[in-house]
Amino acid sequence: MARFVLVHGAFGGAWTWEPVTGPLRELGHTVHAIDLPGSGEDFTPVEEVTLDRYAASACDALAESSEPSVLVGYSMGGVVVTQAAALSPERVASLVFVAAFMPGNGQSLVDLTRLPEGAGDQIQANLVVEGEPPVGSLSNEAAAVAVYNRTPVERAEAAIARRRPQPLAPLITPVSIDAEVLASIPRSYVHTLQDNSIPLLLQRRMVSEHPCRAVVELDADHAPQLSATAELVAALDRFARDT
Repeated sequence: MARFVLVHGAFGGAWTWEPVTGPLRELGHTVHAIDLPGSGEDFTPVEEVTLDRYAASACDALAESSEPSVLVGYSMGGVVVTQAAALSPERVASLVFVAAFMPGNGQSLVDLTRLPEGAGDQIQANLVVEGEPPVGSLSNEAAAVAVYNRTPVERAEAAIARRRPQPLAPLITPVSIDAEVLASIPRSYVHTLQDNSIPLLLQRRMVSEHPCRAVVELDADHAPQLSATAELVAALDRFARDT
């Protein structure tokens, strides 16, 4: 069985993955979901939160095992796992992008949101930016529309209550990765068909520019861990078995 390292998205934490970690372990996999610096239960000061720190956190998790891991990035986490793979390619058995940003060398998350296919992104439309260094936040109402539009209300409300403001520095920082290194690592993608955060057209453009060995489509919102839990577990299990 595989070892998974799971990287959450903006505003989130390791808790994002709670619905899938138990089922994956029941299938025989080892699962390590991390809190990125300044997220979840990690309280790194905002001024110290950078893309490099994010990537180092993922690399530290990879280094805890001699076995190469299936490195999974959700949403913003796609940028993190891309940069981490550049730093520790020998520790990555495969990359999985779950409704995630998939940048190329020199691209930042914000660069990707500005592509024509990103029109309609309800996070960018409703993001409130405050402070210095800046952090972004969404109102509960905006998060419900942007992220949890197909999630049962009780599950959505519980998730919204756990969200934290997102430091913006990692979102505007371009990744630095050798294109040949990136292409050498097997990649898979989970499309979310009812996504109000990363429009499906943008998801498909990223896959067209960075071909994946496997693509699964889920009738889910931007939180497939909650709105299509069993289907996401099945997809991750399949990707791992094909590694």
